[in-house]
Amino acid sequence: MLPPADRAPPASREVLHALTLTASALALFAAAPLAAQTAADDVGTVVDPSGQPGDPQPDAEPVTVDTAEGVDELLGIPEPNAGLDAPPPPTGDDGLDAEGNREIAFEADILEYRSESDIVTAKGNVVLRSGDRSLRADSVSWNEGTGEILAEGRVRFVDENGNQLFSERVELTDKFEAGAMDNLLLALRQGGRLAATRGVRENDGTVALENAAYSGCEVVDPDGCPREPSWRITAERVVYSPELQRIKFTGAFLELFGARILPLPGLTVRTDGGAVSGFLVPDLRFSESNGVEVSGSYYVRFADNRDLTLTTHVYTGAAPMVAAQWRHLTESGAYQITGYATHSQRISTLTGISDSAEEFRGYVFANGRFQLSPDWSLTGSIRRATDRTFLRRYDISRDDRLRSTLELERIGKNTYFSLAGWATQTLRLNQPQGEVPLALPVFDARWRPDTPVLGGQIELQGNTLSITRKDGQDTQRAFARAQWDLSRVTGLGQVVTLTGMLRGDVYHSDENLLTATASYRGNPGWEFRGVALGALDVQWPFVGNALGGTVVWTPRVQFVATPPIRNLAIPNEDARAIDLEDSNLFALNRFPGYDRVEDGARVTYGFDWSLRLPAWEIKTNVGQSYRLDSDRDIFPVGTGLSERFSDFVGRTEVRYKNFLRLTHRFRLDKDNLAIRRNEIDATVGSNKTYAELGYVRLNRDITQVEDLQDREELRGAVRVAFANYWSIFGSGVFNLTDRKEDPTLMSDGFDPIRTRLGVAYQDDCLELGVTWRRDYITAGDAERGDTFQVYFSLRNLGFR
Repeated sequence: MLPPADRAPPASREVLHALTLTASALALFAAAPLAAQTAADDVGTVVDPSGQPGDPQPDAEPVTVDTAEGVDELLGIPEPNAGLDAPPPPTGDDGLDAEGNREIAFEADILEYRSESDIVTAKGNVVLRSGDRSLRADSVSWNEGTGEILAEGRVRFVDENGNQLFSERVELTDKFEAGAMDNLLLALRQGGRLAATRGVRENDGTVALENAAYSGCEVVDPDGCPREPSWRITAERVVYSPELQRIKFTGAFLELFGARILPLPGLTVRTDGGAVSGFLVPDLRFSESNGVEVSGSYYVRFADNRDLTLTTHVYTGAAPMVAAQWRHLTESGAYQITGYATHSQRISTLTGISDSAEEFRGYVFANGRFQLSPDWSLTGSIRRATDRTFLRRYDISRDDRLRSTLELERIGKNTYFSLAGWATQTLRLNQPQGEVPLALPVFDARWRPDTPVLGGQIELQGNTLSITRKDGQDTQRAFARAQWDLSRVTGLGQVVTLTGMLRGDVYHSDENLLTATASYRGNPGWEFRGVALGALDVQWPFVGNALGGTVVWTPRVQFVATPPIRNLAIPNEDARAIDLEDSNLFALNRFPGYDRVEDGARVTYGFDWSLRLPAWEIKTNVGQSYRLDSDRDIFPVGTGLSERFSDFVGRTEVRYKNFLRLTHRFRLDKDNLAIRRNEIDATVGSNKTYAELGYVRLNRDITQVEDLQDREELRGAVRVAFANYWSIFGSGVFNLTDRKEDPTLMSDGFDPIRTRLGVAYQDDCLELGVTWRRDYITAGDAERGDTFQVYFSLRNLGFR
């Protein structure tokens, strides 16, 4: 250990807070190539002890010592404990001792000392360490008279933040408060890299670079071979502030694949990966509804926990539009508010036809969540549009309804509480808004006592719901429920579950005749209902070996009994879309909500089967139910539940490593095995090259209920990667429903809904692409036609 900094040959310890790579990477930045890596052979002049200082003595040899023999002895430095009663004070993590002096750990192969010039030169694998900082170089010389420190030859400096500097030559003072560097590379710990022909570090730690280039790209590929960065920013001058952790550019230009394409005045980048205020790269798009669109944004960073983005959209075929997004992270949660606004022709809320008058059109979307305490939280969202085609015309969203919600929720160890409400705005043309319900309040509370009852678990629930419509039926509901569950594993391995449930309901409704479907209306006024249910469920898994893997076969049988219930006297608001499928085959109530409860007695049977191999996994289940009575007026014909024997339902899943994923759901008619539901979701390929297929056909012949029409649809997507970073992609959605399945659609059995095609480039730091999309449906002023878009994003610059 050498003595404090005023006597030690120190490292460039304060050199920079921006630094992480290999020195060879600098050659990839044309703006600042590294000089050839050479070491000085001339060690300078020496002084003969008998001569006068400064007289050249060509034949004199410097005093040279192998560091293994002792640097302290050469410099005349006493042993650390010589003449002392105690060892020197320890050095802290910052490299300073108790008196504030910097101590430096020193390693080198050879040390040379010239007494006539007071220059100490270390050569060969020189390493200087002070706290979390380190310097490596081929040689380091220290002039005791001038205090100049010179590191040469493959210099690498690492600061306390993990940033690194690579250079061929670094000059510093003995206080490490200023320095000059030539042909350098700064590699930031967060991934950015700066190369420059020359740099100077000021006394306050600020580093100024000349003729610099910056990029967030890797300069070597996954195989370790050098590659040109796909983008970089060149600038006449760059100033790096370690205190603010920011890089400020002067005269900056953006280059893509070596071509200068865009000036970036006033550009500032944070080295810690955070965002700073500034303009964002504009987007370019063409659509049939709006013509050419250019959108530009300005980002305002108020603090690390809140920001604002202001955007202007300019169109050749429509009035300009402005947008804003505010985001705020508070101590208890976060929220955001997004809004769009323009002034254009008014659109009919029912037909979507443009009116000659112009007025305000817009959309607001706000949501947030706040954790009030470990148990309590408040969640809310607002989504409202001025008309039904605004979102689709400006390509903001394709939702056909907007829901606004508010919920106060408590989740405890054994308790649950929720007080919520929601309002829905329909965006469907020809659907009156007055028929859309407002649900407020929606209350639900549950409690599971710790103490078992007859060995089983008790759950108590209370629930209320109020639904109002401006031009439709109003319904209020309240119920209380108690459910008991007992699950045991027998000595033979069967899993047996017993369930008992009691529930009491109170309903009130009026204007029932305004509901078009008679089975949904219920009786007007007050209605009361009691529900009792008992169930026995037995599963018996068998495990064995097959084909080098593990096979599990689990037969299952369930018996459920419920006394007759006055279902049709009760309004149906939340249990309308009933359809037998694999997910609800063994449910205690196969209706999706509370307003309908399946009564009578039934037996449900089926099995689960799975095979797990080293690369394959196959799972399937099949089942059916049998009803002991046939009076089931609450099930529409075609749902698979209207007769004693239900249809057969099942699901099969196949997976091969991460290459193949296939899911098939089906329902087969119990009489002739006709396919009533056929749903396929498949993905084949890798993360870069893949194909996705989705197909669904509902062939149920249900005509009397509007929620259960037949449909047939095909969805497909494919992406093919080539040339390392390029890919071609396409997708499409097609309506295969014909007039026989749904006469209201006037479809010929193959109607494209939307198709998309594009080409993209994506590497570790750049994403760009061109897409073409065609919409085949006109909705008001959202016209069918083509849309073209050009986009790109840059890593570390927050351009998207």
